[in-house]
Amino acid sequence: MTRLQKLIKALPEALDALLITNNKNQTYLTGFEFHDGLVLITRKTSYLITDFRYIEAAKKEASHEFAIITHGGGLVKTVAELVDGDTTIGYEDASITVEVLEQYKKALPAARFVGAGRIVEGLRIKKEPCEIDAMIAAQRIAEKAFDHILGFITPERTEIEVALELEFTMRKLGAKATSFNTIAVAGKKSAMPHGVPADVKLGSGFFTMDFGALYQGYCSDMTRTVVIGKADEDMKKVYNTVLEAQTAALAAYDFGKTGREIDKVARDIIYAAGYEGCFGHGLGHGVGMDIHEAPGVNFASLTPFEAGHVVTCEPGIYIEGKYGVRIEDMVVFRDGYVEDITKCPKNLIEL
Repeated sequence: MTRLQKLIKALPEALDALLITNNKNQTYLTGFEFHDGLVLITRKTSYLITDFRYIEAAKKEASHEFAIITHGGGLVKTVAELVDGDTTIGYEDASITVEVLEQYKKALPAARFVGAGRIVEGLRIKKEPCEIDAMIAAQRIAEKAFDHILGFITPERTEIEVALELEFTMRKLGAKATSFNTIAVAGKKSAMPHGVPADVKLGSGFFTMDFGALYQGYCSDMTRTVVIGKADEDMKKVYNTVLEAQTAALAAYDFGKTGREIDKVARDIIYAAGYEGCFGHGLGHGVGMDIHEAPGVNFASLTPFEAGHVVTCEPGIYIEGKYGVRIEDMVVFRDGYVEDITKCPKNLIEL
């Protein structure tokens, strides 16, 4: 069954059509990446609607299941010409503005517009083998960049220099882009989980790098914390506690368990070591075409893990005003087994 067929099967009976306005969902369904148009699903025909700039490429690359048309008179007018007036049309609540929705309602006054939630994202949560392969390839690119950066780092380098070098290296190795804005924060800033690289020298102490590659439309995500110089006993305790928490959590990932259960495994170890209140984020998140997808891995995540899920495992300890440590791997639930697809050293590295 194709992705389009799965979507049509999942459509509520009350819907006659569905507007796909999320760019990632459009690409997922059609196999074609474009950013100026939409996908219209009806019970009879499905349309990829774009403009002249993309039409030739769309005809070559998009799934043959879609009728490819140009919106010469605008998207709203084109949709109004393709659907019956007296019809029920679903829309993606999270990716359409109130202004645009009102334009559709004005163009189709007899139609009923209904929020359809995240139907396509519900399909995307379970990755196909080709999607997993793309994420593994993206992760291998990131790992090679990490190997390179270890020889690049010196106390005199700046955070922004390291971030740019990671990004440049991933692009040279085949990444289309980065999965997200690279985090490279040193010293006291390593206590900021989402700190922003700045034009400041690394100096000595903990240095955390959180980065990923985008390859064939899919993301990778990894974090490694190294020490510039030598780690003292307190630093070693923090690092080893995070590593112990991650190792235990990775071993606990299993089919039928929930993110809430796995999060507790790591959190209990960190809190028992005396760092309660220093691990403020969830243990992980889903990864795919977006860097943050379902299912979650946190205290509120009640979705049981199934084959096709891809999630992260990233415990951390952050001591405000002092330093922080995070270690992150990606985990794939395959048919019959669970695999950590991050093949990168996690021992304490002193540079």
